[in-house]
Amino acid sequence: MSKLLPILHVLSKLMLLYSLLFAIPCAVSWLYDDGTAIDFAYSALAGGAFGSVLWLLTRRFERELKPRDGFTLVTLLWLTFATMSAVPLLLYIPGMSFTNAFFEAMSGLTTTGATLIPGLDRLPPAINFWRHFLNWVGGMGIIVLAVAILPMLGIGGMQLYKAETPGPMKDSKLAPRIAQTAANLWYVYAGLTAACALSLWLAGMNGLDAVCHAFAALSLGGFSTHDASVGYFNSVAIEVILSGFMVLAALNFATHFLAWRSRSLKSYLHDTEARHIVALLAGSILVLSLWLWWLGIYSLPAALRHVSFNLISIATDSGFASTDYAQWPILVPLWMLFLSCLTASSGSTGGGIKMIRTLILTRQGYREMSTLLHPRAVLPLMLGGRTIPDSVAFSVLGFIFVYFISVVLLTFTLIASGLDFISSFTAIVACINNAGPGLGQVGPASNYSGLSDFQTWVCSFAMLLGRLEIFTILILFTPTFWRK
Repeated sequence: MSKLLPILHVLSKLMLLYSLLFAIPCAVSWLYDDGTAIDFAYSALAGGAFGSVLWLLTRRFERELKPRDGFTLVTLLWLTFATMSAVPLLLYIPGMSFTNAFFEAMSGLTTTGATLIPGLDRLPPAINFWRHFLNWVGGMGIIVLAVAILPMLGIGGMQLYKAETPGPMKDSKLAPRIAQTAANLWYVYAGLTAACALSLWLAGMNGLDAVCHAFAALSLGGFSTHDASVGYFNSVAIEVILSGFMVLAALNFATHFLAWRSRSLKSYLHDTEARHIVALLAGSILVLSLWLWWLGIYSLPAALRHVSFNLISIATDSGFASTDYAQWPILVPLWMLFLSCLTASSGSTGGGIKMIRTLILTRQGYREMSTLLHPRAVLPLMLGGRTIPDSVAFSVLGFIFVYFISVVLLTFTLIASGLDFISSFTAIVACINNAGPGLGQVGPASNYSGLSDFQTWVCSFAMLLGRLEIFTILILFTPTFWRK
């Protein structure tokens, strides 16, 4: 317990800061006069009071975080912030259980975009805004935001940064100080969000819809203010705008920053992940559109329109839908879900394995086959003109193994609870990739409201597991982690 007290002290400070965010939906509620301001005020007071008490109880244990403390704090932060974020939903929506409210909040913060709230069109503006705001805050990562402000609290942020981003590119920096790196990423993130909101407003959305869908697009969160998602607008212009910004959000935000700083697009051409992501999306859209046209399901222009938007949405782990793609031949939605495992770039707001690991694994497989043919040859692992250390390759192999084992075990858990295979498998893939809708009972034409409480908690765990890239969570369950 003594090990947790310094961590809980930092958590208390962050809870107090997070409580201030409730002022934003309060302002939206006041603007629209929707009567929900009191619910957000109570939520802020409850979070602030709990954080204050925790701060008083742990203030004498304040110290600099150790590297292993970051893993514990990151997990506690996501669980605590999801619980705090669920309170307004619990207070306002009639019949909302804590299980469902927590699921909705976790889905928002992890940018999964899976929902179990029916009647989104009838929700008060501030509640809908809050759901999308959670997407936006979670998109770049609550922890990155915390890293930017931790120095002001006297707490070093590097441990948090590495616990939040355990991927192979975690040591890439845009500035000498981690706080400045976080700030640079947020500038790019906020700028692209503003550009997306303005574009959607000019394309015909009202102000609230434009802001909410911009939050969801740049965070790759996929929440919508309407039950029919983007299909509600039936607008090619809106779909094109969202598709473009979803692709941008799936690329490394460090690349966006470097391109902006150099005022050149060369950064994208030099980004190996970006080239492969665009090529994979374009090739998949072309092949699947031609196939649906050949089957007579759509005309070629309609096939290109519907396939491009929905495939980009699912592949980038966003989760918007413009039509019920579950009615297409099963190969198409399954391929879209497969792409959700690997399309997003490292340093993006997407989830899944990430393209960088996919490329490293592919090259490692090719190197192993070459070694069989030339046992004495020295074959370095190359990616983007750089040599990848063997330690990184082994780390990637370990991550992908644990990733697929997690999918299998969680899928069997849902099947054992009584859910059918297609719904179980696609729900876990969608949740662990933070992609949103699956197929079957959790398909794009429905939502997750039909799940039992146990199934809902399993999916909530899968969301958190995927958002923190598995190791951050699983390391807490190892005996070695808790030894001195």
